[in-house]
Amino acid sequence: MAVSLREPILQWYAEHNRDLPWRRPDATPWGILVSEIMLQQTPVSRVLPIWTDWMARWPAPEALAEASPGEAVRHWGRLGYPRRALNLHACARAITAEHGGRVPATYDDLRALPGIGDYTAAAVASFAYGGSHAVLDTNVRRVLARAVRGEEHPPKTTTAAERRLAESLIPPVGAPRWAVSIMELGALVCTARAPRCERCPVVSQCAWRSAGRPAGPVRRGQTYAGTDRQCRGRLLAVLRDAPGPVPKKALDVVWADHVQRERALDGLLDDGLAEVLPDGTYRLPA
Repeated sequence: MAVSLREPILQWYAEHNRDLPWRRPDATPWGILVSEIMLQQTPVSRVLPIWTDWMARWPAPEALAEASPGEAVRHWGRLGYPRRALNLHACARAITAEHGGRVPATYDDLRALPGIGDYTAAAVASFAYGGSHAVLDTNVRRVLARAVRGEEHPPKTTTAAERRLAESLIPPVGAPRWAVSIMELGALVCTARAPRCERCPVVSQCAWRSAGRPAGPVRRGQTYAGTDRQCRGRLLAVLRDAPGPVPKKALDVVWADHVQRERALDGLLDDGLAEVLPDGTYRLPA
């Protein structure tokens, strides 16, 4: 049954896919790698302008490798999870030093880059080089959970059974197109909170729909307001927007809770997202 999902989803993608720059024929492996890291836990609408600016500024790994880590954090803007900017900068330096400036093509070589996990390695090997891999992001896992297993949500972490199912669906030809097709279906139709079942090309085969869309365990959304993460973002915004080092008082005024503010600032220092100078001022990493 699962294999019969492929053709309807591929046909749906041919008609409904979004025109995104990292999917175009002229997209470079570097541009695809940048997009995959930026898109982690971040919607396309927020990524597009940052990705466009990033690629204009640093069109190849060597260009970013020559910049400071702080410049990477600065131009990451407000995408969130800014350690991804440091990881991408570290990737650029590793690609430049160890691969002659060329993004590696194999899953194993990609996986060995700083901050690159299973999903990103599989995605870049597939989308940049035509590899045949199970590309299991949250959207793909959700589609398979519903359509095949009849469950509203996939497990919290990827299981061996999920991987075997995904691998069994990889077509002998056109694996990357299949990967992006099922991913797009999860992003646009089989969404987490408000699935548009009436628009789904495989609704007649969907085990979850046939079972009456049984609710899975309640999942609490991540809170943001008032958290250390929000505090870190406020502090980092001051450093990012400043032309040079800033005094401590410029950071103190953006968050009232002294204990939480100091904890968040210590976290930024520990993560390498900020540094303190001998005169007691703060800046992005040099």
